[in-house]
Amino acid sequence: MHISVIGTGYVGLVTGACFAEFGVYVTCVDKDSKKIRKLKKGEIPFYEPGLDELVKRNVEQGRLTFTTEIGKAVGSSRVIFIAVGTPPRGDGSANLHYVDEVAGQIAACMKKYKVIVTKSTVPVGTGERIRKRIKESLKQKVDFDIVSNPEFLREGAAIEDFMRPDRVIVGSDSERAVAIMKDLYRPLYLIETPFVVTNIETAELIKYASNSFLATKISFINEIANLCEKVGADVHMVARGMGLDGRIGRKFLHPGPGFGGSCFPKDTRALLQIADKHKVELGVIKSAVVANERQKDIIVRKISETIEGIKGKKIGVLGLSFKPNTNDMREAPSVNIIKILLDKGASVAVFDPVAMDDARELLPSVKYCKDAYEAMKGVDAGLLITEWNQFRNLDLKKIRDNMKKPYFFDLRNVYEPGMMKELGFEYFGIGRK
Repeated sequence: MHISVIGTGYVGLVTGACFAEFGVYVTCVDKDSKKIRKLKKGEIPFYEPGLDELVKRNVEQGRLTFTTEIGKAVGSSRVIFIAVGTPPRGDGSANLHYVDEVAGQIAACMKKYKVIVTKSTVPVGTGERIRKRIKESLKQKVDFDIVSNPEFLREGAAIEDFMRPDRVIVGSDSERAVAIMKDLYRPLYLIETPFVVTNIETAELIKYASNSFLATKISFINEIANLCEKVGADVHMVARGMGLDGRIGRKFLHPGPGFGGSCFPKDTRALLQIADKHKVELGVIKSAVVANERQKDIIVRKISETIEGIKGKKIGVLGLSFKPNTNDMREAPSVNIIKILLDKGASVAVFDPVAMDDARELLPSVKYCKDAYEAMKGVDAGLLITEWNQFRNLDLKKIRDNMKKPYFFDLRNVYEPGMMKELGFEYFGIGRK
């Protein structure tokens, strides 16, 4: 089978490369000619473990190609995936400009039956919007079907998530289109991956509901962590006791500086906009968003109260990306926290294994360091914000000796409080004394 993937951002490139690994012939399309030239050379525009090898292998074996010519890609493909960006508008709603544009371009090139699939995260009703757009733009009568096939890729583990997913969602009103999608995903039947086949609207909502629920779990455990600090409880034991209940589960009950990234902040706000449009109150999700914003202020206030003010102080920061194993700085908690510290008169030195180039535009006034030890040299306080593996085995004695004062704020609870105290740190985690 030949397919095309329009958009070579995170979702599009991972989707194209992984389908090629399944043995499908894939053409990835992007209007950015510079990006396409780099991809043809094997240069990946973002950091994702293992993706460069996957792309290189499938390009060499002839299953993966890149082009700016959408007409050629559509003409040779049975299935066309739309994987363009849906950035948030000022009110939080998803901007569908790129989706509309691509739908019109697909229609202009169609001469025979196609299955058109939305991989981008889109509001409920977008499938029908695309159907209408294509019908209006067709130059001749051509049969086609619309499918919603949302992605659930975690940055830093995207290849594993595609190859061994928890589930595959297929939303369509066409038995023919569903059969083609099942054929496309046939390798996953060997590992008994559950398939959920439903209508388009339900598939579109599953993505928003899933991300919003996970975001809510994060906000919930962060609020419980803040209470733990006041009453003398240990949030990790609370989370473990909760997570052993099969109805709750252990995942996403990890306290920290709040959720970030390209999905949770955008999708929770977009879902609130969808609900508002239909006059439905989503109080739980609204509270999760508010709690997430408040978490950054709570952390900065804790730092300020502990080190007796922030003005004139030097702060060292370890980790900038919103999570480990990615260079994604979108909605990263580090950005808000560092901006508040700078606004309050602190100077900030930072180190991140891969995200510093991406952070420079967002945080031009900080000092970028060659390693964790330089970032901690002469500081009044250290912050561990992103739990990269290399930060789990630092030479802590060297870190302590480098610091001007021993205040260490571990926003991911990587280290044990007792050990840190023995090494001479004034240690502060999240949700534990």
